[in-house]
Amino acid sequence: MKYVLSRREMLRNMILVEIALMDALVEVGLAPPEAAEKIREAAKKITPEEVAEREKQTGHEVIALVELLAEKGGDEVARWVHYGATSNDIIDTAWALTLRDALVIIESKLAKIIEALATRAEEYVDVVMVGRTHGQHALPITLGFKFANYTYELARSYERLCSAMKRVLRAKIGGAVGTMAAWGRKGLRIREIVCEQLGLEPHIITTQVAPRDGFAELASVLAILASQLDRFATEIRELARPEIMEMWEDRTGKLGSSAMPHKANPVTAERISGLARVARSLVTAFLENIVLWHERDLSNSSAERIIIPHLLLTIDQMLDDTWNLILRLRWSPERMYENLMKSRGAIMAEALMNLLIRELGMKRPDAYRIAKELAEKAAKTGKPLYEVAAEDPRVGKYFGLSRLYEELDPRRYLGPVKYLVQQAVYYADEVLEKCEL
Repeated sequence: MKYVLSRREMLRNMILVEIALMDALVEVGLAPPEAAEKIREAAKKITPEEVAEREKQTGHEVIALVELLAEKGGDEVARWVHYGATSNDIIDTAWALTLRDALVIIESKLAKIIEALATRAEEYVDVVMVGRTHGQHALPITLGFKFANYTYELARSYERLCSAMKRVLRAKIGGAVGTMAAWGRKGLRIREIVCEQLGLEPHIITTQVAPRDGFAELASVLAILASQLDRFATEIRELARPEIMEMWEDRTGKLGSSAMPHKANPVTAERISGLARVARSLVTAFLENIVLWHERDLSNSSAERIIIPHLLLTIDQMLDDTWNLILRLRWSPERMYENLMKSRGAIMAEALMNLLIRELGMKRPDAYRIAKELAEKAAKTGKPLYEVAAEDPRVGKYFGLSRLYEELDPRRYLGPVKYLVQQAVYYADEVLEKCEL
């Protein structure tokens, strides 16, 4: 990612646009054929350092590049280089090429993470654990179900990225205010040739710059992805608490604290959460950049030189960290079951309530009060909920101990969890196949 976003690569992409433009000028009969060959020779002689030095004199990076191409390319290049174009024909189209390369990296890493989570979802679909809402024991779920939820959410981000790319990765070829006035009737053909050569679709219409809503959309999509990775990392951080210890990052051989030798801090997960804050904070600047004066002003440019590379590098690091976290992820089915039993079966109070409604015809409020009362008694006395229920005449009169044990077994109260996991995995597979780059 650092290479893709390097000054050398950005300059290379700008030169590719200038070459494509020269080829188009040749094809429509404006520039002589030798100009296309000469500009390629000139391009090989230009270095980023040379452009930077010339920019100190011109105060303008595109003019610096055009001057150097003209000097090194000979008379015909000097005459026709950049003909009819404006700076953002070059810059915005070069950004599209850069973003295309960057997003290939991001989507490749994201796909690998989704596939790994999907595999774990299927493998651990039967490992029962506590489902928590508001940080409290809610109902039983399975580890595979938990992994499947993240599989589904991240697949949705992958799908959003693919969709956003269609609107963001577009060439801006339109001249000074977007009207193609300098090229006259040949403008549309010139744009078509440039886009074909670069493998990009064109923006249908623009001002002097490509519309910045595309960059803002991409930034928002990446910030959503960052927040999803943050949610997964936060999950691990929470479940790694010593009093829970159901899932944790293996830190074998690593040091956790300079003061407390016993600690194994979840530093990778914490870094993901910290970087997500950076990613989210950058979105505001992308939204602000939509608001440009008339056919353009320059206020977006300085911001984009910071926020585009920083956002892409941040997401790239988060994906690397998430992959490493998955590889080092450890969990304890035994601890999961132990925690499931801590409430002495109170987690199955809903199942008891529904049993009373379904088979005894109780009104819901009455069944709710009985289930709540018995769940609290189980927690207080330390007896399992099914035993407490069997001892209560309002329940035990109708249901024996073995029946209640069966009805209030968390392993039997999971609904169609296997089907749900399969659907999540199927959806992820479909998205990855459909949107494959």
